[in-house]
Order: sequence, then C-alpha cells, then structure tokens
Amino acid sequence: MIQRIGLEGVVPQVFTEGCPYSEVWHQSLTLERGQLYLIEATSGAGKSSLCSYLYGHRSDYTGRITFDGEDIREIKPERWSTIRRESIGLLFQELKLFDNLSVWENIQIKNQLTQQHSPEEIVRLLTLLGISDKIDQPAGKLSLGQQQRVALVRLLMQPLDFILLDEPISHLDDANGTIVAELIIAEAHRQGAAIVCTSVGKALPLPYQHIYQL
Repeated sequence: MIQRIGLEGVVPQVFTEGCPYSEVWHQSLTLERGQLYLIEATSGAGKSSLCSYLYGHRSDYTGRITFDGEDIREIKPERWSTIRRESIGLLFQELKLFDNLSVWENIQIKNQLTQQHSPEEIVRLLTLLGISDKIDQPAGKLSLGQQQRVALVRLLMQPLDFILLDEPISHLDDANGTIVAELIIAEAHRQGAAIVCTSVGKALPLPYQHIYQL
C-alpha cells in the first residue's frame, strides 16, 4: 500500500531551460492517499507527462519522485508490475485499448490478473455507463466517448491507492461526465484511494480538496 507520493523539484527535461511558473513543477509537493487533487493545465504544460512519471511509464524528468520516501527511480521493473496491478491505476488520455479485442476482452485482460470484480459487477458498471450493449463489439469500432468509458471500467479492475486520470471526460457530455464522477468517487471512497485528475478546462466534477495550476 502506498500512502504518499512526493515530488521534489520535479520538472520535465524538456522544460529545464525556461519552465514557466507552476504550482507543481520545481516545487515540493506531497500527494496523500484518500485525498482528491485536480491539476489544471494549459495544453503543452506537461499534464500527461506528470501522469506518466507518477505511473513509472516515463523517467525523462529532473528532480525526485518518491513513494513513501523511496525514490521511484530505484524501483525494479518486476516491482513496478506489482505496483501497477495493486496500487496505482492510470487512465491514459490516449486510452490504450486493444482495438481488435471486444469491450469485454479489454476489461478482462486486467480483471483476470486481479480478480477484482465479478462478471455481474462489470456488466453493472457498463450498464450504468450506457455501453452494456457494446460488450461484444471491438473497442476500435466504438466512438471516442464510448472508448473512454470502457477504459474507465478497465481502470477500476484493480486495487487502488492512487487513481490517476488524464482528462477523463474529454470526450463525454455533462451527463456521462457526472456518472463517471460518481463511479470514480465511489470506488475511491471504498478503497480509501486518492484521485489525481488533470484538466485543460473540462474537469471531472468532484469535490476536490486540492487544486494546483500546472
């Protein structure tokens, strides 16, 4: 279980010369389990980079990121696999679904590793999001909004200490955005997880306790 993520003077390497003022980059910042964080940004400010750094997907930054005081640069690949399966989930802006696999298969790829939810619970989530009728369709045939909802359900198929969301409702209308918010906050409360959400203007409607300008 990860309780705290620390950022100490972190900045993307591409910004090392001339990074504009930020409440995240170049700062000392702690993200705590159970809290709700919104990272507001303009396009190109590095919000997707931040999510990828916290997920261990990229390391092209200067400074230091820690999990409960441990520098994540010291974490071995096999342990990263455990962390991504049992502690930290990321909804990529690019979604990263397998286009040729069905909605059900995309979700089961993760759920078979974790056994987090029953088939009935998965169908319930898909029904709430209005896409249960797409369950056997290839993910690549769906609209971007439908794909975003599939990726969200897949994200929830694991234990979570930190939920990283990179523009999670960018392709959704307000009604679906509200449903997504309700599902995510319910899961966060159930697991005691933190939510770290990025936005370039259309923020997931949650009662954020901390809002930072990237």
